Amino acid sequence: MTYDLKLILVISLLALAACNGQNTSSDADKNKLPVSLVNNPHTASGVDNTAAVEKPTLDFADTLHDFGTIHEGEVVTYDFTYTNHGKTPLIITAAVGSCGCTVPNYSSEPVEPGKSKVMKVTFNSAGKPGHQEKSVVIHDNTLRGQHMLYIKSEVTPMTP
Repeated sequence: MTYDLKLILVISLLALAACNGQNTSSDADKNKLPVSLVNNPHTASGVDNTAAVEKPTLDFADTLHDFGTIHEGEVVTYDFTYTNHGKTPLIITAAVGSCGCTVPNYSSEPVEPGKSKVMKVTFNSAGKPGHQEKSVVIHDNTLRGQHMLYIKSEVTPMTP
């Protein structure tokens, strides 16, 4: 067997072992959102346009913020405002910064059509002198399924 085939086999076995016994219902399951909110319009034959029209949207007022020049060690935050212009509730399932210095903070509650919320993105410039460009990947239940936010800054180094 080749190395790649062995690796695939090991990963497959680990995945099966990890999933074993996870089909039991618990109190945690009661806090999950209903499946009806996650309507996937993609089918084997393409996109179901009827279902696609019903999807929520994730529309940001802006997707890039420049903090300008800041001092190394400074922690800065920007509020990215977003609105759901779709027809069903918007659900953000995850938001992940490109590194540990960039942290998004958002509500996990569904955003009803026509409503707006804020995603706070905090950047910690400690140990990050020079030009910095960071991103946040957002996973959601829109037709696109993924969105990006960007921040940048020029960080002046600390003097010893």
